[in-house]
Amino acid sequence: MGSAPMRFGGFIPEDAPDPRIAQAERLQLMPVPVMGFVAQPTLEDVHMESTMSSGMTDLSEMTVGITYTLWRNPDDRSDPANLAVLDDAISRALDGPFPVPRPAWLIEQVERMRYPILWEAVRTTWHSDQSELSSGTRILVEHTNYILMNRFRKELGLGDIVADRFAARVTERAVNSLTTVTVDGIEIPAFEIDTDPFVYAIGAEINAGYVVTAVVPRADLEYVQIGFARRASRRSR
Repeated sequence: MGSAPMRFGGFIPEDAPDPRIAQAERLQLMPVPVMGFVAQPTLEDVHMESTMSSGMTDLSEMTVGITYTLWRNPDDRSDPANLAVLDDAISRALDGPFPVPRPAWLIEQVERMRYPILWEAVRTTWHSDQSELSSGTRILVEHTNYILMNRFRKELGLGDIVADRFAARVTERAVNSLTTVTVDGIEIPAFEIDTDPFVYAIGAEINAGYVVTAVVPRADLEYVQIGFARRASRRSR
């Protein structure tokens, strides 16, 4: 469920359009407000949304995932504590040299790779009809397994992401439905997964067929205030 992290291959012309513009247009199809974390200095919404939808003629379901840059020391972004741990190959690639001029949006995205990313940390999921597929706990489990499969392959002993099958690590039996979370400043019933050693997950049903979920690596939890709010529209460029 969802889409893979942004990757760039080959040469992209300097005048190539920013793909986030088209993505922002797709977001307008979402029938409900897209949610994100409450505003906080350690998290920066980088407007690298992922979207997934289905429906032959009319939209029947849609999911929007929000990714954040994590600033461990937001008061001093030059602090080395803010840097991600990168292997030598990625570090060399980021440092260049680059054989051709690149579009400004690509330079920005490449530079962001130097910092930790909370990839698809928050998802808003909408279904037109209620069914087993629209269950909040099911959606939370799917979000959790997706993050584990894509971000913790080494820790889970998984091989090639294409060839290796991923057996669901988390099931609905791991969900605790006796908790709460704030949504737009109001505390509402929620459900969480607090048993996995790699991630913490929480979600809430805002309305029938309208679910918000979050999955955060445990190593980053101390920097994240868990709470949801309507996400501001993408800034103009």
